Amino acid sequence: MKFSVGVEYAIHCLLYMVNMEDGKSIGIRDLSTFQGISETYLSKIYAKLSKSGIVKSVPGVKGGYTLARSADKITFCDIVEAVEGSEPFFHCADIMQNSVLAKQDLPPRNPTKCPCVIKAVMFEAENQMKKYLSTKTLAWLYDQMYHDMLPKEYETSMLEWFNKENK
Repeated sequence: MKFSVGVEYAIHCLLYMVNMEDGKSIGIRDLSTFQGISETYLSKIYAKLSKSGIVKSVPGVKGGYTLARSADKITFCDIVEAVEGSEPFFHCADIMQNSVLAKQDLPPRNPTKCPCVIKAVMFEAENQMKKYLSTKTLAWLYDQMYHDMLPKEYETSMLEWFNKENK
């Protein structure tokens, strides 16, 4: 299972928005410059985040984006689904039903009599991953990064940089 780099970009950029001053927004140009990524690519990611209700657009000269809900209500699962879509990770092709033996009606063609164990395992794995990602929020990540891992100066410098760029 592999997520696109867009998921990582989205999480990092959303993380910068967690503790912004009330009434402030961050523009795509500032986020892309700070992160060192393509503005065009990040715009596409933010369009998906906006459509999913994770961020909201603030119009105007000093416009940009803000979080659409509090950081403790935005999960990693929300972000992954916004960026990657909500299609299942695994698609069962019913290979067993197309085999030579299936043409002889072995096993019976009725899928309820012969469920695909592979599909069931993959479905359960996906559900477990989504369940775990739903326990991790932007607020949790912010606490981990800026209170447990990085020095306080990093958070201060990051907030100052974005506040300076938005003036």
